[in-house]
Amino acid sequence: MEGVHYDVGDVVRLRKAHPCGSSEWQITRTGMDFGLKCAGCGHFVMMPRKKFERMAKEIVKKANNA
Repeated sequence: MEGVHYDVGDVVRLRKAHPCGSSEWQITRTGMDFGLKCAGCGHFVMMPRKKFERMAKEIVKKANNA
């Protein structure tokens, strides 16, 4: 998903599922590193942008940033 714009609050589906079984994550921080919160169990991880962009499959829900 190169060239896609991600916003804080977006929900994305990653290629690998979390051990809790969920593959959907909410973006809590953007920049050089992405902060992600698991939609299943609430676990928080930080991931470098390059790795995140490789692992992201699709945006499930866009954030309502008005």
